[in-house]
Amino acid sequence: MGFFSRLFGSKTDKSPAAEVEPVEYKGFKIYAQSQEERGQYRIAGRITKQFDDEVKTHQFIRSDMFASQTDADELMVKKAEMFIDQMGDKIFG
Repeated sequence: MGFFSRLFGSKTDKSPAAEVEPVEYKGFKIYAQSQEERGQYRIAGRITKQFDDEVKTHQFIRSDMFASQTDADELMVKKAEMFIDQMGDKIFG
């Protein structure tokens, strides 16, 4: 898989994002979706929020790497909560 496919995802990626159980925080939903990379896990995920009839999504990947997927997912949620506290709805704008 190429660098940009790993970074932005592949159109042939069949793994459903809905399988991840979100964490709700201040009206946002946080989906921890760490990515395996060379035996470690990179912090990655998405933040969504419902606006009337539209769901807006912010996806991100961080440079942090962990040996444990659980550790990567837990830190992702903490970083997402801090991001929400700092930016609020501006995350999507």
